[in-house]
Amino acid sequence: MNVLGEIVARDRRSDRSAVHVPAADRTMSYHDFCTTAWKAGNVFRHLGLASGRGVEVEPAESPESLLAFFGAALLGSPVRFEVRGDAGTRLVVTTADRETGFDPAPGTKLVVYGGRPTRPETTHWETEVWSENPAIPPYDVTPSTPALAADETYAHEELLEFAEGVVDEYALTDASRVVVRSSLSHPGAVVAGVVAPLLTGATVVLADADAGKSGEVAVSPTDDAPEPIVVDPTAVLAR
Repeated sequence: MNVLGEIVARDRRSDRSAVHVPAADRTMSYHDFCTTAWKAGNVFRHLGLASGRGVEVEPAESPESLLAFFGAALLGSPVRFEVRGDAGTRLVVTTADRETGFDPAPGTKLVVYGGRPTRPETTHWETEVWSENPAIPPYDVTPSTPALAADETYAHEELLEFAEGVVDEYALTDASRVVVRSSLSHPGAVVAGVVAPLLTGATVVLADADAGKSGEVAVSPTDDAPEPIVVDPTAVLAR
């Protein structure tokens, strides 16, 4: 694969589990995950998102946070897993309970999920994304296009290269369950906990800190995770 959009390509849709949230007893299949990522990309495009325009996403343990990442990736827009209202950010995706405490800068659109918005100018994820046309949005993304912003910016090809290293080192397969026990604000957690398992057809498990054993591999900055194999997100980027 050369760009992240290939992870949610049409031929990767199946009934296999892509994302599981134990606390909510919620599972999304690869079919639903891929299709909804396209829908998110289409909604974002309608809101003015385009290549190079930044997106801020709350690093919540939710499928929506991952779908926003891939929806933006389809358009060539870099995502920062932190909501801070930077000037120049085109789109902010967060939970509905944060809406009233956030004042978008001029030119920034706000999208919320997990409840209805209170302001008419705020986009409601559940209304717009779920009803959007399930077609891959038109895009022109290259491997060198920025995809993830943190202390530094990572291109599509870099994230995929790091993820392939994780797949190889930890022998991930489509039967693996990879538990994210590190904030998505750490780029290594996105690589090892999201991109790597989805790359190989495995299941991403979004678990809160108190969740018991939920898979075979944990992505955690500490070694006290209940899973037998622990991946340090910092070490992933040091390959």
